[in-house]
Amino acid sequence: MDLEKNRPPAKGSPRRMNCALAAVLIVLILALLGAFIFYRVEGWPQRSVDAGVSGLERIARDARDQFVRLAHLQPQVTVKDRVYLEQKTTVAELSVVSRKVEVEHEMEHTWAGSTKRVRLHGTFLVKAGFDLRKKFSVKIEPKEIIVELPHAELLSVEEQSVEVLALENGFWNRVSSTDLESELAVLPRLAREKSADLPAEAETTFNHQLLEEFRPPLPVHTIFPAPTPGG
Repeated sequence: MDLEKNRPPAKGSPRRMNCALAAVLIVLILALLGAFIFYRVEGWPQRSVDAGVSGLERIARDARDQFVRLAHLQPQVTVKDRVYLEQKTTVAELSVVSRKVEVEHEMEHTWAGSTKRVRLHGTFLVKAGFDLRKKFSVKIEPKEIIVELPHAELLSVEEQSVEVLALENGFWNRVSSTDLESELAVLPRLAREKSADLPAEAETTFNHQLLEEFRPPLPVHTIFPAPTPGG
């Protein structure tokens, strides 16, 4: 009988040591895996917040770039109630729309049976847009973008031409230079009154241009008016 073949393995044999080492390695790997999973799970909310804020900041930079390009204005940009950029501008006004306006005005005055008459025709270029000294702000929220800006207004009424259609003197009631100056001053006021709807058109046009150029991934709400800085 071969006694050597049936003898049990020695207590410290390599087979037992290999099994013990493998078990230790498995436990260690499982522990490390568990720690990694725990770290990922614990850090996920913060990473999600960081990723979300980073995405909002990218939108904020895009908004700034579009305002700078369209209006030569960097609005105040707020990301989740934190001021990301302060308002800056290189120009005082932004003209958005303009309109050629023609007006006529007539003055007739009778004194002691003598009548003087002046009739004028004027052509003006009326421009409407925004006063960039007032507050412009962009609020970047997780679900929407809020753009606050002042109401548009008439910025200028530029005289293109003025024509005297009639200038008639009475026998002793004559048209003076003061009369003519006074009546000429009426024309730009009439042009301004005739263009009362132009600021609303400027707001609509600017809003359309901004959305068309910006194309943000979030809904945009435009609010008129915004308060003046410090107001």
